[in-house]
Amino acid sequence: MSVPDLLFKGDAVSIGVALLLLAMSVGSWVVIVWKGWMLARARQDVARSTAVFWQAASVTEAQSRLAAFDRDGLVSPLVAATQAQATGTLAAAGDHSQQLTRVLRDALHSVLHKLQAGQVLLATVGSTAPFVGLLGTVWGIYHALIGIAGAGQVGIDKIAGPVGEALIMTAAGLAVAIPAVLGYNILGRLIGRIEADLEGFARDLRELLLTSKP
Repeated sequence: MSVPDLLFKGDAVSIGVALLLLAMSVGSWVVIVWKGWMLARARQDVARSTAVFWQAASVTEAQSRLAAFDRDGLVSPLVAATQAQATGTLAAAGDHSQQLTRVLRDALHSVLHKLQAGQVLLATVGSTAPFVGLLGTVWGIYHALIGIAGAGQVGIDKIAGPVGEALIMTAAGLAVAIPAVLGYNILGRLIGRIEADLEGFARDLRELLLTSKP
């Protein structure tokens, strides 16, 4: 029996498991390709945006120039957050240092949340796909054994075929999980590097605004 036969001639559970694995695979590959492209561009943009910022004559000038370089909006929100003025609220309470720390922390969390998009999906697929495939295998072996018992006469040729077909689900689960785990780890390293760059910029920006405060 071929793989298409296994998918379309099985029962509802077998077909459901196969479709779930297919959806997991498509979803994880979409995230891997999209995030790989996005993070590669973001790393270049962060480096260029921070360079443009420090080459500007003032924060206002830097903020206007960032629009052409910060395409994913990773550096601009940090600068914009420090320029917002809050009056008459608890956000305006405390000294200038405390206010800068709070607004930069909030802006940085928002940016990092954008960078982390899709990581949960990859982690979920990587951890659950093998078990989904195992479920399909166990279900397939169960039906294979029921069929063999109904046949009356048992031989190695009658066992090897159905059991081998059921094991395809285990292989499919691993084939879905392995790229998701590798993608999660590789993309996580890229995110970590960008996060370190953004945290360093936020710290330097805070020190700049504290020392330049009139």
